[in-house]
Amino acid sequence: MPNGSLEKFIYEDNANMIDRQLDCKTLYDIVIGVARGLEYLHRGCNTRILHFDIKPHNILLDEDFCPKISDFGLAKVCSRKESIVSLLGARGTAGYIAPEVFSRSFGGVSHKSDVYSYGMMVGGRRNINVEVNCSSEIYFPHWIYKRLELNHELGLRCIKNDTDKERMKKMTLVSLWCIQTDPSTRPAMSKAVEMLEGSLESLQIPPKPYLSSPPTSPTHYSTQTCETL
Repeated sequence: MPNGSLEKFIYEDNANMIDRQLDCKTLYDIVIGVARGLEYLHRGCNTRILHFDIKPHNILLDEDFCPKISDFGLAKVCSRKESIVSLLGARGTAGYIAPEVFSRSFGGVSHKSDVYSYGMMVGGRRNINVEVNCSSEIYFPHWIYKRLELNHELGLRCIKNDTDKERMKKMTLVSLWCIQTDPSTRPAMSKAVEMLEGSLESLQIPPKPYLSSPPTSPTHYSTQTCETL
């Protein structure tokens, strides 16, 4: 894809970030495009496809910044009627893995696991920051939720006007719904699309994520490298 991956455009510590800064409208369109792509994988195919590695690095952008979901190396194909799938071990990338994927005590693995990864991706900041001392600043969901509670600005340089502010707040609220610890409380991707395309006034602030910071190891998990859970 001519514009490479989304990853190089959204992390502020990347080189030449100013030159690569996406405006809020483009970022918003990308976020909705990825949501529609996941919705198709989950509901539009004859067989349901669970990606298990949704992250900015795997979202490729064409010349018009239209997103394409890539890298299906960890994907699993299952029946559309199958709500819970079995895995021999965890799979995905640290910082984006749904809780139930690395510990079944959080619930069964399903298409809602991709929803969690999507929510973590939407934030536009590295989800794990090992360079800070305060644990509340390490885990991105806690950091952004605190700013919403205090009605603080989100601190994003791409916000230029009230329309941008509304788009970014809508994206933030939807992402927080998507990363709820209990899979049953996360929206399906079709609902996430509906929320993103709806009005900000119709969105409520979700419950605060109660997980602590996830493992900070950059290990890329797969069924070959993880012990059975």
